[in-house]
Amino acid sequence: MTETTYERPAASGQEPDVLVDVRGVKVHFPIKRGVIFDKVIGYVYAVDGVDLQIRRGETYGLVGESGCGKSTLGKAILNLEPPTEGSVTIDGVDVAALKGEELRRMRKDFQMVFQDPMGSLDPRQSVESLLVEGMKAHGLADDEKSTAARLRQLLADVGLPPAALKKYPHEFSGGQRQRIGIARALALNPDLLICDEPVSALDLSVQAQVLNLLVEIQEEFKLSLLFISHDLSVVAHLADRIMVMYLGHIVEIGTRDAVWEQPLHPYTRGLIGSVPSHSPRGQPIAQITGMAPSLLDLPEGCPFRPRCPRADELCTNAPEVTTPLPGRAIRCHHPYMEA
Repeated sequence: MTETTYERPAASGQEPDVLVDVRGVKVHFPIKRGVIFDKVIGYVYAVDGVDLQIRRGETYGLVGESGCGKSTLGKAILNLEPPTEGSVTIDGVDVAALKGEELRRMRKDFQMVFQDPMGSLDPRQSVESLLVEGMKAHGLADDEKSTAARLRQLLADVGLPPAALKKYPHEFSGGQRQRIGIARALALNPDLLICDEPVSALDLSVQAQVLNLLVEIQEEFKLSLLFISHDLSVVAHLADRIMVMYLGHIVEIGTRDAVWEQPLHPYTRGLIGSVPSHSPRGQPIAQITGMAPSLLDLPEGCPFRPRCPRADELCTNAPEVTTPLPGRAIRCHHPYMEA
């Protein structure tokens, strides 16, 4: 029997073209100590007050160093990691407030592609079983003939032959397994696709193939795509807008061209300067000095202060988010405003 579609209430105060609206999201993990680990002695502030909006049909890039909280934020958007505070609204529904059957029914509208294609695919299941499992769970595989045609089309969409349906994950290369993961996500016709470091485990040549595939899929299916990566050059390849994250905070937001050509935040400038292809010929690759501090012991004020070349006494106070240019947002006391 075909499943009843979850009815979405009208979004309140949300722009019509906004699919994902994240407001003040925090994800704090308690640190426990004691014989039975029942005493909370502190918190890891993995995500600490994030606002973002993803428009329909938009590719949104989220970039930052490993451990900055970007994967946790992606999981919080899908309620795989329930937010400690804040709200996540997808297509007018407060996803963070959903539980049980209501959350399960809505999950088909937002899907995730994970970093490790082998780890995210059950090695005991054939490709056919992997693809059809979610379809059956959401009442999308009632007719055998149409389901078979749908499976063949999904493989064609990601560049795999129909014969792949009878094979198992270990029989494919890393790039092919990631294509299977993408096909599995597309099987439910989602509105939002979150890709968490989907190419970082792949060879460079295979990375380019998967990135080009994601561009084609986004254009064909008009998906909203959140692409998470530690590599700003990869994000700049396919994103419409870019958000830069550091130690649980958003430090800069802007269009791809604006962020790439005129980075305002010192951290963003450091990330771009460390990209070999963006470094001036004959000059050494720029580096961000020092190491990121522990999330257990964050510095006072601006979290980037210990590594920032522009830091001064003012930076011991936490900066507020400002919009110094149209379409730009930044959290910094001393942004680079020159052209």
